Amino acid sequence: MPSNPPPPKPAKNRARKHSFRLDMTPMVDLAFLLLTFFMLTTTFAKPRVMQLQMPVKPQVDDQNTPLPASKAMTIILGSGHQAYYYFGLTQPDDPSVPVPTLHTTNFGPKGIRQALLAWGQRRPTPVVLIKAGPRAKYSDMVDILDEMNITGQKKYALTDLTAADRQLLSPSERQ
Repeated sequence: MPSNPPPPKPAKNRARKHSFRLDMTPMVDLAFLLLTFFMLTTTFAKPRVMQLQMPVKPQVDDQNTPLPASKAMTIILGSGHQAYYYFGLTQPDDPSVPVPTLHTTNFGPKGIRQALLAWGQRRPTPVVLIKAGPRAKYSDMVDILDEMNITGQKKYALTDLTAADRQLLSPSERQ
């Protein structure tokens, strides 16, 4: 018996593959718009400035106010990021006043800051005299003014280094 071949299967309609293409132009436009928006609305870091008030130049007939030695602390800025300090004032013309003891420290948190805080606790209204040595750097002056601000010193003055102060320093620091 002859066998009949099976009927042919109907042909499947194949879907045509379309290539996918994503247009990135709107996304790039949006990214640049957001970037521009945040750049223009952001406040940049403002420089921090410490206010330093300089005294008015004295008139010829004004007299200087004497500073008691018991309230004074003198800081001399030296080389190598070092600070020298002593308590009181140097008075070379008065032999009854002993020569102050010079202490050496640095600008770290356990250095001059601790000395200033300890002196401020012992004296109710201390006065700090800041003197730049011949080999001091500008950054040392900025650092000591920062320490005055950190420790809350109310009265401090930038003064000239005297001959008596130079005698307290080591020979390498005097030049």
